[in-house]
Amino acid sequence: MAESDKVFAGSIPKLYDTLMVPLIFQAYADDTAELVAGFSPGAVLETAAGSGVVTRSLAPKLGADARYVVTDLNPPMLDYAASRQPPDSRIEWRQADALDLPFEDASFDVVCCQFGAMFFPDRVAGYAEARRVLRPGGRFVFSVWDRIEENAFADDITNAVATLFPNDPPRFLARTPHGYHDVARIRDDLGRAGFANVQIETREKLSRGPSARDVAMAYCQGTPLRNEIEARDASLLQLATDRAAEAMESRHGKGPVAGKIQAHVIVAAE
Repeated sequence: MAESDKVFAGSIPKLYDTLMVPLIFQAYADDTAELVAGFSPGAVLETAAGSGVVTRSLAPKLGADARYVVTDLNPPMLDYAASRQPPDSRIEWRQADALDLPFEDASFDVVCCQFGAMFFPDRVAGYAEARRVLRPGGRFVFSVWDRIEENAFADDITNAVATLFPNDPPRFLARTPHGYHDVARIRDDLGRAGFANVQIETREKLSRGPSARDVAMAYCQGTPLRNEIEARDASLLQLATDRAAEAMESRHGKGPVAGKIQAHVIVAAE
């Protein structure tokens, strides 16, 4: 993973939340919230919370006396997430590294992480930290994207932007969000971290966008793909977005668009 893959700053948090969240994250966030709330946890830790889509879905489903600690490594994303959340005395916002959590052993009933594990530089260490802070009988609930070929818009955008940079195509989407999809590898990493009971469900959904151009804007300017484009030639950001929009329109039409998305949802316990 390139260092720029972890940079969610500037205008990215707002664009990410307003464009990417409804496009691909909201449906899985609702699933995660239902799954976590179904365990009736008294204390929940969320890592890599991003712009807070899971937080907004899960908080209303937790008990009145629940403790909910929401963390992210990236302060701009965490600040944005907090700004979107209504006042709630149950929620504590903490900047934290999922690989070095500032919490005592056996502090939480559930640790959840939606689409964050792909960004961990050492996933086994991140999983071991989740296990360390879980109480006996606790569960680690997380999700990762399946391979990019199973996610239509991400694949289309990556291929379109590559035509502008044929000698050095930006590969953020394939490399990081969609780069950790092998189920056997995920099971092995969890086993090495001490989780013996692992359930993995692959869930297909439909991503919908108002138009091909909105989807192109979301991916090219609302994710770290933007950092990769600008690192090559900042003056080409708009042209890359236009090129992606044209490719999307050619494949999906100029009106509202829909495409397959697919992810693995994992529940791990000792």
